[in-house]
Amino acid sequence: MTAVPSHDVPARGCTLRDLLAFDDSGTLRLLLAPAGQDAAVRGVVFGDEEGTPAEACAVLAVGPPVSSGEAVAAVRDAAARGAGAVVLRETEGVPPAPEVLAAAEESGLAVLSRAAWADWTDTAALLRSALSYAGTDRAGESKEEPTGSDATAGGLSALASAIAEYTGGAITIEDTRFRVLAHSATRPEADGVRRSTILGGRVPEWRVAELRRSGILHTLWTSRDVIHRPAHGDSPERLIIAVRNGPEVLGSIWVAADGRPLSPQAPDALRRAAEVAAPHLVGHRLRESAAVRRRDHALRGLLYGEGDRRTHAWSLGLSADAPCAVLVVERAEGTRPSAGRTLDVLALQAASYRSTVLVLRERDRLLVLLPVSDAQDRDVVRLTRELDALAVSLPGGSPVRVAAGRVVASVLGAAASCEEAVLVQRVLRERANRGRPEEAVRRLTAAEAGPSLDVLRVLDAVQPLWEAGSGPVHDLVRTDLAAGGELVRSLAAYLDTSGDVARAAHRLVLHPNTLRYRLRRARERFGVDIDDPDTRLLLTLAVRLTDGSPGAESSGLGTIQ
Repeated sequence: MTAVPSHDVPARGCTLRDLLAFDDSGTLRLLLAPAGQDAAVRGVVFGDEEGTPAEACAVLAVGPPVSSGEAVAAVRDAAARGAGAVVLRETEGVPPAPEVLAAAEESGLAVLSRAAWADWTDTAALLRSALSYAGTDRAGESKEEPTGSDATAGGLSALASAIAEYTGGAITIEDTRFRVLAHSATRPEADGVRRSTILGGRVPEWRVAELRRSGILHTLWTSRDVIHRPAHGDSPERLIIAVRNGPEVLGSIWVAADGRPLSPQAPDALRRAAEVAAPHLVGHRLRESAAVRRRDHALRGLLYGEGDRRTHAWSLGLSADAPCAVLVVERAEGTRPSAGRTLDVLALQAASYRSTVLVLRERDRLLVLLPVSDAQDRDVVRLTRELDALAVSLPGGSPVRVAAGRVVASVLGAAASCEEAVLVQRVLRERANRGRPEEAVRRLTAAEAGPSLDVLRVLDAVQPLWEAGSGPVHDLVRTDLAAGGELVRSLAAYLDTSGDVARAAHRLVLHPNTLRYRLRRARERFGVDIDDPDTRLLLTLAVRLTDGSPGAESSGLGTIQ
């Protein structure tokens, strides 16, 4: 499996008129165009991306809607950055604020509104695809490779036929769940995998599992170039490329040597085809967006125990009595900005584990609903390890934590597994925060967490009692946290090592005598006798209910969340 060298394709701009013509979903509405609809738009940026060049770009102003006068600031900021247009959220049934349009008119800035039902991710994808599509149509390159006009009449089906002509192979265009969106004609010499894929409308699960184990999917999700898979046994030579919209993977194009050798120009034609396919796959995703929102609503209902869970399961195509477990994948603290990209790749990998796996992407985490074949947790352990290993292996990737709740007997009980997975994430965070290298793991299942889960449940139960109490231990904790938390951290290490001064001092990077002095201070200043069993128990609860940070006292002792 090798990557085929590429040639850079320059980015090209388009006009407001092109953007609006490309949008057949009604996502965008033009409210004002002081310079006319032929004004150039050369890129898309988010308004909160400070420092990102925005000259002649469409700025997505995430914030107040166009109906609010507060959006004037977003308009002026976009104009100051040299933007060509600003996109503001629409409030259904409420007209644009006159002062917003007046500010845009004064600045010579075009204003578009984003439909209330759309989200910013879909809108950004739409605009970037329109830019890509306009660039494709204006490229003016020779007919050595497929262009946008090849697919204009018949969409993806026409594009698949055009790619087949230029590469000399059989084509499938697939989404990220390996459903076939279009394919070229199948010759009698086609291999069994292609025939079963076309007949079933999706890549067979055993084949996806094989691709995942071999590392092909890992390469596909992370590479921007053509992947070459040599012929092996009954499987013919294949070329594969991911179809992308910026950093987002939309799907893939597969070329199989269908009883004849592939053209020498096939890799270049495939690169070009991926550019042409991007706006079509964005359009496909936008057309599915209402269904995706309904799916996410049902999945969120199952995971959070909201609404009619049986109806949610039915709408997701899940059997109500199927056992399942929930995994929660979070970015680790202090990770690089690429952590969001890492979560995107992990979401694709999790969804490819089995066709019934469902993934809900939230801001900084993934929730994965994993139906299992029985009440055993073999699938849970396998997928947990797989996601952890993939995150570590990604080029420029960021570490994540993978936590899994227990297997429950029915998807109707998925909320219990989800709640437990969130608790397991807290165990992982707490172990990292307490500086215990022997426990610093990135993945953990509920079974592996053991009594730590019950400890967290006890801490949650006693926290209101602690906050309402008073006495020497309360005085010590609150006073010391206000002063920086040095004594609380020392007590935590001492209690955590079962009173072993040498080990506790080593963990704190202190001389043992310094630690002994601090422990004497607890008795002399606050009257806290750490040799008393009841006092030790109360101290243990107190230090576990705080992270020892100076701000913890003012926020209810900074509970682990």
